This record gives sequence, C-alpha cells and structure tokens, in this order.
Amino acid sequence: MKHLLRYGLVLLAGTAGFLHPAYAQEKGAVYYMVPTLLDEFQTGSVSALEMFLEQVGYDLTTLNADNKTDLQQSQMNDVIALAPKAIILAAVDFNALAPSVDAARQAGIPVIQFDRQISSTVSDFTSVAGTVEIGYVAADEVERLLTEKNGSVKGKVLQVLGDPGDPYTLDIQKGFEERMAAFPEVTIISQPAMMWEASNAGTIVSDQLLANPDIDIVFSHAAHLSVAAVASLEAAGKQPGDVYVMSSNGAPVALQLIRDGWMQVEVEQPLYAQAAAVAMFMDKIVAGEEIAPGEYDVLGLPSVVSVEEWGPTIKIPGAAITAENVDNPAFWGNLKPPADPITPVE
Repeated sequence: MKHLLRYGLVLLAGTAGFLHPAYAQEKGAVYYMVPTLLDEFQTGSVSALEMFLEQVGYDLTTLNADNKTDLQQSQMNDVIALAPKAIILAAVDFNALAPSVDAARQAGIPVIQFDRQISSTVSDFTSVAGTVEIGYVAADEVERLLTEKNGSVKGKVLQVLGDPGDPYTLDIQKGFEERMAAFPEVTIISQPAMMWEASNAGTIVSDQLLANPDIDIVFSHAAHLSVAAVASLEAAGKQPGDVYVMSSNGAPVALQLIRDGWMQVEVEQPLYAQAAAVAMFMDKIVAGEEIAPGEYDVLGLPSVVSVEEWGPTIKIPGAAITAENVDNPAFWGNLKPPADPITPVE
C-alpha cells in the first residue's frame, strides 16, 4: 500500500516558520531534544522541525544538550514534568537515553526518535535517513572515484567516523564497509572523531597523512568534519584534487567545498524530509493511533514505514551530490525549504 503525503493549497509566505492563518491551530507543545548545535545539520533540524510542526499546529521548543549525556538526561526529566504532547529526541548516547524514553512513555508522553535511532527500547515513532543505505551510496562513489584516480578499484581510504556512541555513524560504517568488502585491493583506515568535534577530525587527518602519505580519499561522516579535513590537507601542502574528499550529510558548507573543488562527493542526509515525516505523522502519534506500514512519498522521496521491535520507523533515502548536480534546490544544503505546507496523514 502506498500513502501519499498531500500538499495544501496555500503557500508559506517565504520565511521558514511563517504559518498561513488557514493552518493556524493550537494543538499543544512539543519539545525537541537536540544533541548539539555544533554543525549545520543540527541547526537546520531545529528550523525544519519548527517550520513543519507549526504547519500542522504544534508549538516546538528546543533544548540543546551540548553533546553532554548527563545534561540531556536531566533535560528529559524536566520536560517529562511539563507533560508536553510529545518529545522528539536526537540522543547524545542512544544506550544512556533509553531509560529516559521509557520514563516519558510511562508518563503518557509519546517519544519520537529523530535522526538517531534507539533500538534498545520502544519508541512511538522513528524518523531516520537510510543510514546503512548512505554507506552503500558512499561505497559506490568510492568505487567510482578510485577507478577515476587509480584506473581500478584499489587504493587507500581514510574513513573519519563521528562519535562511536551515535548509531548514525555506526550504520554508515556498516553499509560502507559491507559494500567495500568486495574490493580487496582497497585499504580502509577508520578513526572516530570523538563527540563529533571537528578539531578531532582535523587531527586524525593530519596524523594519518604522516603515517599514510598515499591516502587517496578522506571520507568523513559529516560535512563539518570535512571542513577540518580540508584544512589539514591544505596545511600539508595539498591542492584540490590531490586527495579526494567526501562526506555524508549534505550541509551548505559541503556544497561549497564541492563548488571550490576540494570535495568530490557529498552523500545527502535528507533533513527536510526527515522533519516533514515527523510532522506528517504527529497527529497520529499524539492520539496513539496505529501507523500503517507501507510506502510513503515524503517531499517526493519514496520512503518506507516498517514496524520494528522498537516501534514504527520511517527510512528516507539520501542521494549523492557532485559538481554536476550541486545547485539542485531539492538538496537541503541549498537552504531552499519546500514552499507548499504539508497536511497530516489520515
């Protein structure tokens, strides 16, 4: 069964978050627990969730955990006491926050996992990119780039992960390495940038350039890590194209690196669609209604809802951004959010 995300007939007035009066409804407060505001995906997620939830009648408040697990746990306790209509959680640590999810649901507050899936306990809804699939796309692009650079699929790839407590980066690594296992002449060096800190990524790249001067590709799991990677390449005297660079989330800074010639590929994480999906199902989540599995069209992206052990989950595909398609307004990094407001799924 295919469920289409329908569009309304009125347009937003150009500014993200401005709501046409026809859609003004007061359905209550929703809290978004953002793990950090250090990168453009996280700041963009706040704006996108705010815009889409306002379109369907909810007021969003965001609390930033500054990448501190104990702070996010404390924030969850505080928000549970406020009894909002729902909590949207992007966990700093997916294992440590599971008891907070349980506490919220026991208090009758539905919990939506956004971007960072928690599979160790049940949530009411999860909206994520197809992160293993992002790893597959990245592997396909590495296959293409190594063939272009070395004549065949052989060479050395430095994979700069995010924080190992984040399932987003672990799933990308899983998909990437699973697909790359078919190419025994490719050496993959994997290092985590703890806490998703760009400075940690820069240090990794600097150190590995000394230990492995023949690195062909640096693949970082977020665009802000690639900024630090490029700075380290420049400091080592490299020119654009000497070492290929790619990353995975689609932020504006990555698209600029493509335009500047430093980056060859950015695998987009579909931020707008992930946020739109939360708003699309919010009425059903708040009402405790069943979310039917099947295929859904979310902002033009074919997405699939499945019912997992941890609850209903929508996975939304990403896409490879290159110099050929970098100006496509559909990519969230171009900061052109969809003009047509959504309506809740029935």
